[in-house]
Amino acid sequence: MRTQHVLHVGDAAAMDAVDDESVHLVVTSPPYPMIDLWDDLFAAQDSDVRAALDAGDGDAAFELMHAQLDAVWDEVERTLAPGGIACINVGDATRSIGGEFQQFPNHARIVDALRSRGLTPLPDVLWRKPTNSLTKFLGSGTLPPNAYVTLEHEYVLLFRKGGTRSFPPGDDRRYESAFFWEERNRWFSDLWEVRGEGQALEDDARRERSGAFPLEIPLRLVRMFSVRGDRVLDPFTGTGTTALAAMHAARNSVGYDLDADLFGALDDRLDDLPADSRRRVADRLDRHREAMADRDGGYDAEYYDFSVVTKNERRIRPYVVAGVESETVDAGRRYALTHRPADGEEFSGRPSE
Repeated sequence: MRTQHVLHVGDAAAMDAVDDESVHLVVTSPPYPMIDLWDDLFAAQDSDVRAALDAGDGDAAFELMHAQLDAVWDEVERTLAPGGIACINVGDATRSIGGEFQQFPNHARIVDALRSRGLTPLPDVLWRKPTNSLTKFLGSGTLPPNAYVTLEHEYVLLFRKGGTRSFPPGDDRRYESAFFWEERNRWFSDLWEVRGEGQALEDDARRERSGAFPLEIPLRLVRMFSVRGDRVLDPFTGTGTTALAAMHAARNSVGYDLDADLFGALDDRLDDLPADSRRRVADRLDRHREAMADRDGGYDAEYYDFSVVTKNERRIRPYVVAGVESETVDAGRRYALTHRPADGEEFSGRPSE
């Protein structure tokens, strides 16, 4: 099978290249309002943001920044198909402004924005990414009462457009895209402990301005809330981590970003994509074998040499990347990938490197 992945240079507040209700899943991490490293990005779009910050008016700056995100949420609602899911990774901000330290609740503001656009909120995920930094504590050290709790978590907010999505009975794409029982138990917990990930960008300033999450986060979400061949949208593409997750999972993808130079980081990660795809599939299948080692009963998988817990898992069949083609289009990128089913004989044990 083939998938297509297109990254557009432009403002996601006007995603003209994406048709109405043509996207099955949105996975994105926007710039976080009131985090100072993104001040310039928001101020470049609206000079009133800088004026509010300079005046020490945090509430006004917070709302002006979110107004910019609101225009993107309009496009998310427009492009998301009925039954589609939107996954928004965002963290709250803490900041001293106008002489007062406070928290700015980005996640609550985005929940309100998506609800007001008719999307239904679903139970969210708390993504905990602890740090061992000795300077992470704020306030007056060990003296009460002016120390502050350290934020070591972000949110993955989940929304659905309309009712649940329907499929034909026995649909191959859905059943081959099933997750294993133990994956279900781990992924569908409301607390994820996944460490952050550095970015391979030579430009320190650009690295700070981009907010990539580790591949594990979008890859989980893509596997949880879409099926093989679906189309995934990231309106804040950055270094292309969501697109890379879609490639690994044999989904199509489309993305937008104002900074075309960030796309080069994705190009750098595609040289070894076929080999990395095989490694990831082998790891996934081996983890399942380990999970089933001490378990009796169940059902035989149709394509592999192991058993599964439920009937719905019998037809699981991950796909691996077999080839990658790329081209530059209007300062953006287009990638065409070929995928093949992970052959049961090849993946009966860990494949040789």
